[in-house]
Amino acid sequence: MKIIVDADACPKTVLQICIKVALEYAIPVWTVASFNHNIVSDHHVVVGNASQEADIRVMNLALAGDVAVTQDWGLAAMLLGKGVRCLNPDGREFNTTNIEFLLEEREAKAKFRRGGGRTKGPKKRVQEDDRKFEVCLQDILNRTN
Repeated sequence: MKIIVDADACPKTVLQICIKVALEYAIPVWTVASFNHNIVSDHHVVVGNASQEADIRVMNLALAGDVAVTQDWGLAAMLLGKGVRCLNPDGREFNTTNIEFLLEEREAKAKFRRGGGRTKGPKKRVQEDDRKFEVCLQDILNRTN
């Protein structure tokens, strides 16, 4: 088992939490990011900055039983299909029940924006988000071990 972090848009505090928790469970952390990012990790994979390049590498690294951290709902859906547990940096676990709704919501918002509408961006990250992320990650690891 390993934790794979889609590190292109991952907050630094989330990466630090992953490394800390992984040490407790003796699990390696793999990070994947484009060469535009300065990531410090024992297992870091650098990819180009082409669209979806990091996602493809995450998919290739992931095996059933791994845990992945990503904000990308499409990537999470594909990883779930491989038997990978997924969560986002805000501490929400993706599963087969909620991923369909999230993908439908994403498509509806994209259609709205294509029609000239405006949607809100993500809210500012707060310390509570880090706490929720750590609790969710530990819960996933406890259920997996």
